[in-house]
Amino acid sequence: MKQAETVSEFYKRLPNHAPVNVPLNNAGIGHINVFTRESCAEVSPYSRRDFYKISLIIGKGKIYYADKWIQIDKPALLFSNPVVPYSWEAESEDQSGWYCLFTEDFIQHSERMNSLLDSPLFKIGCNPIFFPDDTQLKELSSIYMKMQAEMLSTYPHKYDILRSYLHLIIHEAMKNNAATNFHTYTNASSRVSALFLELLERQFPIDSPSLTLKLKNPADYANSLSIHINHLNRSVKEITGKTTSTHIAERIIKEAKTLLQHTDWNIADIGYSLGFEYPSYFTLFFKKHTGLAPTQLRITV
Repeated sequence: MKQAETVSEFYKRLPNHAPVNVPLNNAGIGHINVFTRESCAEVSPYSRRDFYKISLIIGKGKIYYADKWIQIDKPALLFSNPVVPYSWEAESEDQSGWYCLFTEDFIQHSERMNSLLDSPLFKIGCNPIFFPDDTQLKELSSIYMKMQAEMLSTYPHKYDILRSYLHLIIHEAMKNNAATNFHTYTNASSRVSALFLELLERQFPIDSPSLTLKLKNPADYANSLSIHINHLNRSVKEITGKTTSTHIAERIIKEAKTLLQHTDWNIADIGYSLGFEYPSYFTLFFKKHTGLAPTQLRITV
């Protein structure tokens, strides 16, 4: 697993998608582009992307995440963000549909759109796939075709129109998943717990051996959230039934397993990137929580 793929690297990997008269950063407003899926690669690499992507997939295949995979056997709308790594493997020759990619700068240019990125469709840990019915599929297809046409226009405000089309796609998915996508905090503890879990997940993935985990213990998270560590520990235990330390340890172990299975980094580099000063400390921690030494897990996969 390498560092997050940038927009420039995306176009190098797929030269037939190279933009024509579409700047990578148009006067500081970021980048957006829209494509059909007919020319997509059958298999995409397992990695993060340094951009957002919304794909209308018409064709069979599988989406792979670190600890699960999702079967796509009917039209699907996939939301991906710059935090969660994934890969795609096609299982049918017929692949159609559309996808658009856009950068954080493009969204931050609009307060309305920026608020939508806080929706559960782009949040870590949510189900990022929506299966539209025939009516919704027709509507979504129409929006993508309009986006493609707008990309070719010379209208000076076309990027505002493209943001509006993105807005429509996101709302189309949210309104059909209202029961699962919208929730409120019942009390202060639930809010603190949710903020902690979100912050914890945002420390990952570790996609370069030169990087190291920034927040390593409950005190680090309490400081980052500007709350007392006792308040954090009490809230997390009340809402989740687990201690703050347990959540941190479990997430580090999950990331360690991913790095062992999906990279060729040596054990020392993996341990260092996860915040362990010495390889022996990482080995003891991993064995305590899994019953296996890191080298044993790598051998078994």
